[in-house]
Amino acid sequence: MTATSSPDARRLACVDIGSTWTKAALVDAGSGELLATRQAPTSSDVVPGVLAATEGWDAEVRACSSAGGGLRLAVVGYEQLISAEAGHRAALSAGARVVHVAAGRLDGDGLAALAAAAPDVVLLVGGTDGGDATVLRHNAGALASAAGRVPVVLAGNVQVREEVAAVLAAGGCPVTACDNVLPDIGELAPESARAGIRAVFLEHVIGGERLSADPRLQRWVRAVTPDAVLDGVVALAALRSGADVPGVLVLDVGGATTDVYCVPDLDPEQAALRREAVGVPAHRRTVEGDLGVHHSVGDLLAAARAEGLPPTGEDALALGEAAATVALRRHLRAEAAYGAGGASARGVGLVVLSGGVFRHADAGALDAVVSRLAADRGGAAGVLAGTRVVVDRRYVLAAAGLLAGTHPVATAELLQSLLT
Repeated sequence: MTATSSPDARRLACVDIGSTWTKAALVDAGSGELLATRQAPTSSDVVPGVLAATEGWDAEVRACSSAGGGLRLAVVGYEQLISAEAGHRAALSAGARVVHVAAGRLDGDGLAALAAAAPDVVLLVGGTDGGDATVLRHNAGALASAAGRVPVVLAGNVQVREEVAAVLAAGGCPVTACDNVLPDIGELAPESARAGIRAVFLEHVIGGERLSADPRLQRWVRAVTPDAVLDGVVALAALRSGADVPGVLVLDVGGATTDVYCVPDLDPEQAALRREAVGVPAHRRTVEGDLGVHHSVGDLLAAARAEGLPPTGEDALALGEAAATVALRRHLRAEAAYGAGGASARGVGLVVLSGGVFRHADAGALDAVVSRLAADRGGAAGVLAGTRVVVDRRYVLAAAGLLAGTHPVATAELLQSLLT
């Protein structure tokens, strides 16, 4: 697609702008048919990669982006085990890379540590609705008086929301006020904060010049990539809701991180009996920043040794297997620590492998990897043993997430192609 072309309204180019590669899928917006896929290298200015990946397609571009490390987010909460943890989980569900978590009253050292983390946005949380707001008020004042004005998503005690937002705004902090991520003990409500984080990402990261000064980028990008993928995973789980064993887990191994997305089959009766302080969202994402097959390969090898895995070579697929094994083990340990809200990754009926190491692997070699994961006594077997496994070879999940809000029929058909 060129700058002067008039795109065909029936065709949508769904683009995932990664740090290394820009992946594109051309979709018929009416039928959901996947017409073509293509990828191009991502450069420091990301727009040429988008143009190269969509050249000649004559289609509207919709994009998500994790280029430049994605969205860097810091959480500032009331105390570590409840409000800060609730903010952390909400940030992960929004597709952010959490680079810092602070709990309690921000002092000079706390502000210095926050600044050193260089977040794109701060998620400020604290207190249940109607509860103690002392720390939330203090932290808002500290952020407002600090050097540097990082955008703030405010998602704490709603009874002081207007007051706290006014303090931040008076100090020059761009502020987006949302509902509380923890309205009551045991009730995690991340969706309003997730929408606020997405809005800040689009305005301040995509709307800035870090990735490109080309104004087309702001028109194209709709979400941070993990946020779009989570939307695709949720749509896939809905498509499979009538299956004998519903629930979906997606394992996305990348160059810098490995992400685990899980939409389990929630048992309402069991979920109602949960007792954990923070609560567990129905749509879950964990990100492992030390498990990457390119940028963080040294950390990956160290993590694999710490888990007692046999030595792995530098082959990309072998590294991907190690990342998948460690990530699944960690995900299951997190579920055990926090409670699964009546459902677990161990009970899903479909596992989707995503990422270039799986997408480009030989089928026989990939079957061997899946067999070893399904035999892993350290935990991964609890997810893969006896479970159907498919590979997202054609960038379907991110594309489906970009379409889900406006083209539900096309989204369902596109995801059906992944299943068949």
